[in-house]
Amino acid sequence: MWMDILKDAALSFFVALGFALLFETPRKALWVAGILGGLGHCIRFTMLQFDFGLVASTLSGTLFIGLAGIYCAHRIHTPPVVYTLPACITMIPGLYAYRTMLGCIRIYGEGVGQTSSTLLQDTVYNFILTSSLLFCLAIGICVAALFFRKKSVKGIKQISDLGLKIF
Repeated sequence: MWMDILKDAALSFFVALGFALLFETPRKALWVAGILGGLGHCIRFTMLQFDFGLVASTLSGTLFIGLAGIYCAHRIHTPPVVYTLPACITMIPGLYAYRTMLGCIRIYGEGVGQTSSTLLQDTVYNFILTSSLLFCLAIGICVAALFFRKKSVKGIKQISDLGLKIF
């Protein structure tokens, strides 16, 4: 089991690193994106091995990425989205989204009258699971940013300072 966890973390590290390169992440933050992606997916994989469920495992992995991303942002002096976004891409539910679209196409092609109830049920299940997982990704990244947000608004002038009037 340990080898499976290490293999999953290593593969996720390289996926996150590849997406960080694609998004032109600064050089000093590349390794952070890879490590966060590897560890976040490792948490998800480990929790799945212990039957915590896909949604709970994904939420835990992205919460870790979001919280660790805030910490790394203060240490490296870069915005956290620079490496939390590539790190979370490793957990995008592509298979379930594909199955949802394929089910919708089959339902459309066969017509509503001839569609089997299992096809409709599977398509709706995959849609709800895809939506839930995407919602978990958004929550995991945003919760940490909202909890540890600083109250300062450096460099932003108020509308009244600019001399603009709002009716």
